[in-house]
Amino acid sequence: MYNNRPMFGNIPPVVKNLIIINVLMLLATYVMSMRGINLTSTLGLHYIASPAFKPYQLVTHLFMHGGFTHLLFNMFALWMFGRILESVWGPKRFFIYYFVTGLGAAALHMFVNFIEYQSVISKMNPEQIDMVMQQGRDVWLQGKNFTDPLAGNLNMLLNVPTVGASGAVFGVLLGFGMLFPNTQLMLLFPPIPIKAKYFVIGYGLLELYLGLARPGSNVAHFAHLGGMLFGFLLIKYWNKNSRNFY
Repeated sequence: MYNNRPMFGNIPPVVKNLIIINVLMLLATYVMSMRGINLTSTLGLHYIASPAFKPYQLVTHLFMHGGFTHLLFNMFALWMFGRILESVWGPKRFFIYYFVTGLGAAALHMFVNFIEYQSVISKMNPEQIDMVMQQGRDVWLQGKNFTDPLAGNLNMLLNVPTVGASGAVFGVLLGFGMLFPNTQLMLLFPPIPIKAKYFVIGYGLLELYLGLARPGSNVAHFAHLGGMLFGFLLIKYWNKNSRNFY
């Protein structure tokens, strides 16, 4: 007997639609780039002091990705862990959880950017800061940057957008680890089994180390930690205020 259910038939609705939207947005990014429109710059999350910042970017950046590999890893993790959480919690609660962790990731990332921003401008004079504010975006969109290290760092802080669902996906991973702490996961490298709770703790510690050891890298490590932190707080809140939450 053969099962002819569609490929997405066993994926709950929120996870399925999130995957579809993310895939469509990456395709739209490629198509629009051929027409000279940079969707990543428009919909990616800019630092709040940047002239390019728009409030809607707090949400839209969750559906943008830096390429196929970035999208693949995020959507695979969302499919693997998110479908289980949605099956347990139901679509409404999972939807809330996903976006709370995604927005929480953005909040912590912006706070870290604020610290970096204050550190950089404290070493610059007002004329240098004004030059970057006025000219930096045009310079960056031309694929260039200022030769002065401080001006260049400030310009990157202001004009490099953050994209990806990674913060929310890390929140999903944290949620899985809290609900199913003793579930055995099989790592790819090295190929050994590990309990979900140890995997989540280890991943969190690794992200903290990388965030502290490699400030300014192109990976938003503190956004990942923000997703985990807000996921932890939300689950604790639900546990305290809901009967038989899990």
